[in-house]
Order: sequence, then C-alpha cells, then structure tokens
Amino acid sequence: MAKPRGFEFWRSTLKGARYVVAPMVEQSELAWRLLSRRHGAELCYTPMLHAQVFVRDANYRRENLYNEVNQEDRPLITQFCANDPEVFIQAALLTQDYCDAIDLNLGCPQMIAKRGHYGVFLQDEWDLLEKMIKLADEKLSVPITCKIRVFPEIDKTVKYAKMLEKAGCQLLTIHGRTKDQKGASTGIASWKHIKAVREAVNIPVFANGNIQHLSDVQLCMEETGVQGVMSAEGNLHNPALFEGRSPPVWEMAEEYLGVVEKHPPCSLSYVRAHIFKLWHHTLQIHQDLREELAKAKNVAGIAEVNRQLKQRCQVKELYESEWTRTGLPFPHWICQPYVRPPPKDPNTENGQRASETKAVSVKRALEDSDAPNDSLSKNKQKKKARNPHKNFCPELKPKYIKCEQCGNPKGNKCVFNLCRGCCKRKAFKEVADCLGHGLRFKTKALKQSNSDTGGGLTNGNPNSQTVSTAAHDPL
Repeated sequence: MAKPRGFEFWRSTLKGARYVVAPMVEQSELAWRLLSRRHGAELCYTPMLHAQVFVRDANYRRENLYNEVNQEDRPLITQFCANDPEVFIQAALLTQDYCDAIDLNLGCPQMIAKRGHYGVFLQDEWDLLEKMIKLADEKLSVPITCKIRVFPEIDKTVKYAKMLEKAGCQLLTIHGRTKDQKGASTGIASWKHIKAVREAVNIPVFANGNIQHLSDVQLCMEETGVQGVMSAEGNLHNPALFEGRSPPVWEMAEEYLGVVEKHPPCSLSYVRAHIFKLWHHTLQIHQDLREELAKAKNVAGIAEVNRQLKQRCQVKELYESEWTRTGLPFPHWICQPYVRPPPKDPNTENGQRASETKAVSVKRALEDSDAPNDSLSKNKQKKKARNPHKNFCPELKPKYIKCEQCGNPKGNKCVFNLCRGCCKRKAFKEVADCLGHGLRFKTKALKQSNSDTGGGLTNGNPNSQTVSTAAHDPL
C-alpha cells in the first residue's frame, strides 16, 4: 500500500494536528510528551537524535526510542540530525516502525551543530539535502518531513522550501528566525517568511516562533494560513498552553512527576531540567531551594523541593509581596512564559515589532553579575545561577605562570617552576623533592640508602644529606 503524502498524510496519519510540541534535545522525552498530550497537544516529536550514533549504538536506540513505545504517544514524529544520506537512511529504517514520520533537522543553530555540520548549517548545501530527502522518500515506508529556519531574504526562503518539497518532503515546519537569531540575539520570528512559504508550496506547513499563549497560536494561524503551530519554550514553561490555561506551577510539576514514576526510566537530568523551567520565576526569589533542586539525587528529592516551593507560594502574605517585586503579568507561581528581552534595532521591522512586544514582556530574572547575563551562553548562565560570584571575564581571570619546559601552567609552589608532569620527571631523574607538588623522591632515596647501610638521618630532617656515623667512630 502506498504511503500517504502531503495533505492526505496530515489529515489521516497526523489526524489534522494543529497543536504541536517541538523536538527538544533532552526535553521532549516520553513523560513530557504524555503530559503535553493530556493538555491539548495533538502531535509530538522525539528529541533530536543523532543518526550516526543511533545506527552504531544499540543502547542509544533503546534509551531514546525502543523503550518508549507507547500507544498513547501517537501520532509521533522522530527527528534526526544527519549530513550523510546513507547513514540517515540506515537510522530512519531502524526507526520507521516506531513512529509515523521521520523528520530531518535543518534548523538547529547551536555550536554543537556547527561543529558536527548538521542542522541549520546545511541550509546552503541544497544538492546534499535534495539527495538525502529523495533517498528517504524512496526507501522509507513512512513520510519524510523537514524542520528549517529562514534565510534573511523571503525569496530565497521560498526557493529553499520549494526545493525541499520537490525532493520529497511531505510536511514542512518553519522556524521564522534566521541562523544567527539565537541566544541574546534571538529577537522576533518573522511570520511574513512563513506566510510566503505557505502560499508557495503544496504541502502542509507548521509555524514555529513567538508562541507563548493560545492567543498567539490563533493569531499565527490567521496571519500565516499554516495548518499547525509548534511550541518549544512556551510549552516548557506551560504544558497547558494549548488548553488556553495558566495553572499553578505545582499542579503541572506534580502531574509530570507522576507520569515519570508511571513510565520509567527517565533520566534525572531531564526531570530536573523540566522542574527548573516550570519554577523558573519562583526560583529567582527562593534561591535556597534552587540550590536544593540542583543537588537532588532522585525523583523523590525533586518532589520534596516541589512540595516546599508549593508550600511557600501558598503563604498569601509572602506571595503577594513577591509578585510585586517580580513585575510579571501573573504571580510567579502561575505557569507563564519566560520572555527574552528583544534586541534593540528600531531600524528594522523586527526591531519595531520587538519594541511593541516589550510592553507585555518580562526581563530575564537572573542573578546580578559584573557582565550582562545576556552576553553569556546558556550554560554559563546556569553556572552563574549556581555560583553568583563566578567570574567569566577573561581580562579578570588570574594569569598563570607558564612551565619553563612545556608552556602549561606551572604549579603555584613548584620549586622548579614547572608543571606537575615536567616536575615529576625532573624530581625522579635528580632524586629531588618538590613539596609544592607533593613529590618526595629525595626522601625515599635517602631512606632506602639508610636502610641498606643501617644508618639514620640526622636531626630528623628528611632533607639533610648528613648520615650519622657514630657507630663507626673509632674514638
């Protein structure tokens, strides 16, 4: 039987899904997908999986897909990052019986994607992408889909989308940001690009970007004409987004932890990351519990921190005063988005739209630092949150004295001005001690010598080379 294509695929296999949870690395695992489905999500993606690792590592396959087969978790699309057509097809063939479609990630803008040469860093290699998608369309029993980012130029974005459609892509998800719009430069996604693509292609299109409330979903569909809307950050901060609700955080957290216990195994790091996202605004105030959450060793420990946060937020006098301090549109213990401050660029349309959005946005509530937090990477911001005094400024970091032999940093108290490796070789060769590195070769040599001669060290000084000769004194 021929596999469904285009709109038939969207209507029959995906059941006309409009509300979609994005593929998120280490965040869209089974437990989170099931929670999201309970609250309005109609289609979910797996986290982005690495095709090459998926092919060679059976444990990776089992941990990320095979152990997660669940009839409640359908329809489901598996996403891969890849840059080799043969490897991509091998991974997809191992996956196709466990999902409803295979998605090729052409949108990841992170440094790891740049190093691995995948994601959005393939968007200029049209010949390679055409080959990968054509091969997948021919070999797989399920449809092939793609998730992309836009080019700055609308015309080029449209040509790109039409090339993917012609190659065999059956559904296209468009993140309305460019390759460079990430981190502190994220800015506003362009729905004009998405609308232009939707009008140019004859396959279903999902929109991604600027989705933080159900009203955003409805507005996006009206403005762009897309078949569905995908949410990532908005879903992480409020899994009930597609229901149009903003419940208390503890309600979502307790339900999620219950799903985790019902559907093990789930990596503790994933669970902790989700609770951090849900409680993001509250943890800016209750720093002590932020530390406790970071130190939790199991799901029970995370559940205890969640209970304490809930208890504190239910103290009326406390939360009313705290809400005033946060400047958020809702009390901090209500599920609501975390909005990055938009880049200031009044000369562009996106900049003007960002300025208009700023009135309803909230600034990042991160710990004070000597350098602006939005100039730090996400990983460094997490480290800064755990240790507010940590210094990330290269100019202020201590300057290390180099080892005289190899150039590595020398030991602070090394008597030879060497690094540990060079010091160890020198001390062993010369039978010399370096107390700075804890190397005591000289002492060991003298002890061995005394043991052989029956002598002893004078004055109890291990560094003295004068051996007692009283036993041999003729007087």
